Amino acid sequence: MNRMNTPCGLDVALTVIGGKWKPLILFHVQSGPTRFSEILRRVGGISEKVLIQQLRDLVEMKVLLRRDHQCVPPVVDYALTPFGETLVKALVPLCDWGTANRNVLSAIMAPPRH
Repeated sequence: MNRMNTPCGLDVALTVIGGKWKPLILFHVQSGPTRFSEILRRVGGISEKVLIQQLRDLVEMKVLLRRDHQCVPPVVDYALTPFGETLVKALVPLCDWGTANRNVLSAIMAPPRH
């Protein structure tokens, strides 16, 4: 099924940000150009291989801009495009919801007490 032809705009958004890591990457890049190593450090638990692929996907979707500074040692950073900024603004309410409901979800997901 082609997600771009459904009546729900959420399907379109998930085409861009689907998966575990992309929303977190966008959160950590929203403050300005961010180097690969800094993104890797901030997004705990992601492997270099997966981060590379996720960044490539976001660049391909025109959400992030990859800037190679053409120096030695190599310096590459990533920044939001104007299109990416609109996506981050759309994710802010979801981030707020998660923050407001962190304790509720922790209680739901906690192992049962015997």
